[in-house]
Amino acid sequence: MNVQIDHVTVCGRDLDRMRQTFAEAGLTTVYGGPHANGLTHMALVGFDDGSYLELIAPLNGGNQRALEGASGMMAGWLPLMLGDAGAAAWAIRADRIHETAERLRQQGIAIFGPERGGRKKPDGTQLEWETALLGPGPAGSVLPFMIEDRTERSLRIQPSTSAREAGIRGMAAVILAVHDLSATAALFQKAFSVDSPSLGEDFDLKARLAHFRGTPVILATPVQSSSPIQLRLDRFGEGPMGFVFSGTWKEPSARTSQWFGQQLRWFKEKPGTGLLGMLDAS
Repeated sequence: MNVQIDHVTVCGRDLDRMRQTFAEAGLTTVYGGPHANGLTHMALVGFDDGSYLELIAPLNGGNQRALEGASGMMAGWLPLMLGDAGAAAWAIRADRIHETAERLRQQGIAIFGPERGGRKKPDGTQLEWETALLGPGPAGSVLPFMIEDRTERSLRIQPSTSAREAGIRGMAAVILAVHDLSATAALFQKAFSVDSPSLGEDFDLKARLAHFRGTPVILATPVQSSSPIQLRLDRFGEGPMGFVFSGTWKEPSARTSQWFGQQLRWFKEKPGTGLLGMLDAS
């Protein structure tokens, strides 16, 4: 199964504040409107590779009682939104989502859905899609959730001028904080029939890493209790703690790393975004 990022999600309490934070990093987002659940709204920035970054927050400050009673993906995202978690979820594109979900069930992967979703854009355009949640935990926490459009995908996402000006072409990887590298690698191999991962380490993050060749998946597990990955796990549990863009670096970086033979440049960290980096193609 092709593991291609559809979009990645950043969760927070206040959408306007999140949009300002990303604008300061050079990424101007477009308001996308409220979701069909009536509980959340979003803004996004699109990339030339067809993927996008979504910011999501409670609508009008959020009715916590209503959010606590939400089902589906919103059920797991409440603590991420209220905790200003930043990087929070990831989704992959699906074709024939019902058939794919059934095949994964037969492989022993827990599936919730598919179910209908959508939102209305500020111009009144109604978007519709179906999603299916893979594995335990919140949607897109370790295994991604799948999404298939029922309206034209071009209505949901368009490349952003600000992303091009920032040198960002698309999403290269999702960094998943996990407790057990071996067990999680086995889960991905079971779900997606991928080869065994390459292994690495990052001394700054105090972490061991695993990457599945040909996929955007990087697993990270702490090797010390003081690791920022351990702090993330303690607060929010397993799931995305950062995202890596592809493109040509145009801004001063906080630091650089060598991961699996490629150089990464890291954005200066801002609260509520998560770890953000770029594969440097310059």
